[in-house]
Amino acid sequence: MSMTCFLILVAEDLYANEVTVWNALKSGNHFALMRHAIAPGTGDPSYFELGKCSTQRNLSLEGRNQALEIGKRFRANGIDKMHVFSSQWCRCLETAKLLSLGAVQELPALNSFFQKYEREELQTQMLKEWLVKQDLTEPLLLVTHQVNITALTKVYPASGEIVIVRQSKPGEFIAVDRIQID
Repeated sequence: MSMTCFLILVAEDLYANEVTVWNALKSGNHFALMRHAIAPGTGDPSYFELGKCSTQRNLSLEGRNQALEIGKRFRANGIDKMHVFSSQWCRCLETAKLLSLGAVQELPALNSFFQKYEREELQTQMLKEWLVKQDLTEPLLLVTHQVNITALTKVYPASGEIVIVRQSKPGEFIAVDRIQID
């Protein structure tokens, strides 16, 4: 029998309790960055092709179940609809769809640069410029990769981990809390 565990990890400007964290997502000045659910391995094969899942590292059964549980946790905390954007990698798109929180839109700025680190600065800047234009009065979820989340927030998330981010001023983003559902 598997047990679902909910854990809020403390970072620098963190909120005091679970209710406050979930309420922050509904507050209009925060959004959620989520690393895709469990996909065994690291990086992608050398024959990787965007749009062809058979050439990519994909979610395991455990990862699919993790994504379903995360979606349930959002709904249990009063968030049943979000604007959901995802990397074009299959593991991110599948994670985003399994959450069942809204239509999933592909956003190339969320694509991994793990094997092309020279793209880090450009892609992170593209993401910041996109974020500045977003209306944060509606809950927003971005499903992406560890490298993208780390580049924007300096947080190293686990698979399926959610980083709650606040825009402190246009183009400046601060990780305020983390949610991990195992």
